[in-house]
Amino acid sequence: MSGFREPGFADRQKAAQQAKRDILNKFRTQPGYDDPEVAKRRAEREAAAANREKARLAREAEKAEAKRREEEAAAAEATRIAREKEEEAARLAAAEADQKAKRDARYAARNERSKNKR
Repeated sequence: MSGFREPGFADRQKAAQQAKRDILNKFRTQPGYDDPEVAKRRAEREAAAANREKARLAREAEKAEAKRREEEAAAAEATRIAREKEEEAARLAAAEADQKAKRDARYAARNERSKNKR
């Protein structure tokens, strides 16, 4: 069995230079900004982003419409409750006026009976 040979300084330096060359070659082989394939992918990404923006705007518009409908419903409900309270107050006032009229009639009748006794 052969022994493990410890890499020396020169070996490590050569490996680092080779790694730098490999990275540089990888960068050089990448297509440029004006490459048709890169332009196609960029156009696809921009179209997808535009579609996402349209969808976001549609969702926001839908939310705003739902909020407006909800506010209208709340306002209609508040109006209905206020109208019911006014009707109840008017009904109570009419009932109170009717009771007062009946009470006044009884009082007047009682006074008439008192006057006739004298």
